[in-house]
Amino acid sequence: MAAPSIRQTLTTAASSFPFSDTPRLDAELLMAHALGTSRETLLLRHIDDPVPPAFAALAERRARHEPVAYITGTRAFWTIDLQVGPGVLIPRADSETLIEAAAAHFARRAPATILDLGTGPGTLLFAALDQWPDARGLGIDQSQEAQRYFEINVAALGMAQRVRFRCGDWAEGLDDRFDLVLANPPYIATGDPLPPEVSDYEPAAALYAGADGLDAYRVLAPQIARLLAPGGIACIEIGATQAQSAGALFVAQGLSVALRQDLAGRDRCLIVTP
Repeated sequence: MAAPSIRQTLTTAASSFPFSDTPRLDAELLMAHALGTSRETLLLRHIDDPVPPAFAALAERRARHEPVAYITGTRAFWTIDLQVGPGVLIPRADSETLIEAAAAHFARRAPATILDLGTGPGTLLFAALDQWPDARGLGIDQSQEAQRYFEINVAALGMAQRVRFRCGDWAEGLDDRFDLVLANPPYIATGDPLPPEVSDYEPAAALYAGADGLDAYRVLAPQIARLLAPGGIACIEIGATQAQSAGALFVAQGLSVALRQDLAGRDRCLIVTP
């Protein structure tokens, strides 16, 4: 009997990821990684080829709920590919809502300076710098693993002359002002359940923010006004039920707050202006 083809194996593998929202995509990304090629090339040129030996181990890791991005070491976000791994938050498509909000605000002029608070592997900052090629940016995070992946991505994206990293606790001690401030802080309440692929693998410090999930916003809200240059904007990610509770913290600081929803229609981004 002939060995199963990639086409057949993808179907079988996808059925072993019932916990995933995208089991077929997961299988395709892992197969492409095993082949050392892109998913597009896999589907166009190799779909009926023999299965590469490395695939079985990758599929077993995914079946144990390990995130695909940690297995492959990369994640696409906005217009870039980022290298990621254990110790940093995995970029999510929902966070692209922040870049969309910023692009709408800066439709007629480009931001010159960009700050990303809690930058992780540089997700929001590098996406924004790719959007505005003449801008310069600063990423701040207190995690050493975040700094390591940030520097890997700086080199991979060729942005060393445009960006710098600062180890710090949000914007504490920062006196500069920026045209665009971005932040995807932790916003999960400590007792809230998460899928095992999140709670068992991704860093707790990037996920949880106290009993009500608002601890990070309590720190950020007093800092934002002094960080924004004239005409500047802050785009801050929130959980889908936090528009009112998180927004009120910024309003209490004398800031104006608008809301942008993600592609699924969920509240996702606070747009904060002086």
